Amino acid sequence: VGCPLGEEAVDWCLYQLNGAAQFEVSEADIISTVEFNHTGELLATGDKGGRVVIFQREPESKNEPYSQGEYNVYSTFQSHEPEFDYLKSLEIEEKINKIKWLPQQNAAHSLLSTNDKTIKLWKITERDKRPEGYNLKDEEGKLKDLSTVTSLQVPVLKPMDLMVEVTPRRIFANGHTYHVNSISVNSDCETYMSADDLRINLWHLAITDRSFNIVDIKPANMEDLTEVITASEFHPHHCNLFVYSSSKGSLRLCDMRASALCDKHSKLFEEPEDPSNRSFFSEIISSVSDVKFSHSGRYMLTRDYLTVKVWDLNMETKPIETYQVHDYLRSKLCSLYENDCIFDKFECAWNGSDSVIMTGAYNNFFRMFDRNTKRDVTLEASRESSKPRAILKPRRVCVGGKRRKDDISVDSLDFTKKILHTAWHPTENIIAIAATNNLYIFQDKVNSEMH
Repeated sequence: VGCPLGEEAVDWCLYQLNGAAQFEVSEADIISTVEFNHTGELLATGDKGGRVVIFQREPESKNEPYSQGEYNVYSTFQSHEPEFDYLKSLEIEEKINKIKWLPQQNAAHSLLSTNDKTIKLWKITERDKRPEGYNLKDEEGKLKDLSTVTSLQVPVLKPMDLMVEVTPRRIFANGHTYHVNSISVNSDCETYMSADDLRINLWHLAITDRSFNIVDIKPANMEDLTEVITASEFHPHHCNLFVYSSSKGSLRLCDMRASALCDKHSKLFEEPEDPSNRSFFSEIISSVSDVKFSHSGRYMLTRDYLTVKVWDLNMETKPIETYQVHDYLRSKLCSLYENDCIFDKFECAWNGSDSVIMTGAYNNFFRMFDRNTKRDVTLEASRESSKPRAILKPRRVCVGGKRRKDDISVDSLDFTKKILHTAWHPTENIIAIAATNNLYIFQDKVNSEMH
């Protein structure tokens, strides 16, 4: 896996995206979500400061037809501001929890962004011409004295420097009592859903003042609460199907044709627990932090604290594949619980052909698993090992015993450096990795295998 960015662009990504990397990282600069659009030409990141930065892929160079286009900054805008709920005396953070692109319908692009409470629909347009020669306005846009207008002229469009305009089209507020953890655009391109800890709402993209509650797991008595919703997603092809995951490690597939309120699931995917492995941490580490349908719609990918699992929609009893992300941490669960790392929510991603899966780990490591060859690799996103066009070397973590030259001991892992957010280009082997306040973009070397 090499890097598609030139020297300057890499420096820009690492230094300028969210403040200077060599200084202490501000909380507001930490990247909180990464998302490619449906063509992969645009890449959006959101951060804890409520900002959205959009990168655009430059066209391939004619001089180097085999070189991939670089991603450069296309637009930056403030999506959310900090708010205060006076009724509940609660501060609402501006942190962007999720970004989802809408399929492109015309020359403009659209995306949804959400913080804990409010979802916003943004429209991104380009303008490279400006009208000149108004009859009733002067060049500054002020109305002329009509008595001075003695002749009519035809306004003309004059070329200007390209300007990217981002405008808020809709604001979907007051739909959630609890914190929004997921948004997902439906394949009908007209509706989307948003999920919080206890409820999932269905919205129409054109209607902001009401939503339909399609899942409600809130018990009559909150003391009876045993699980919360952790993630949800629509099926990529069937607009009536969606899945949501829970903190108990289960997945529920729901069909909106069955009833308006989908509290009764169509299918429950749950792996029976091995009693011999039962411990104080079992319930915490089995909580599913992310769920993603495969592009084909046949499989689901889930991430819990130690593993990623692939589920077949036709088999509910157990996953068809289980991959250990960092099994060497089993002996460290006590200290990870004490420093709250055990509650970290890692995301997972499919490649375009559903043959390779990716997820993050600690020490700025991220893992890839090839479903066909069953090979896996650990790679590191760091400034030291990510020089432009360099090939990333596989990393290994050793647990006791003999250490090879480049091996890293479990005890020397840095748990403050964590890859929680990753994204994979929809068709090509290009990946985006968010490491604290740095965005790394890596790509497969031309004419070479993934590993």
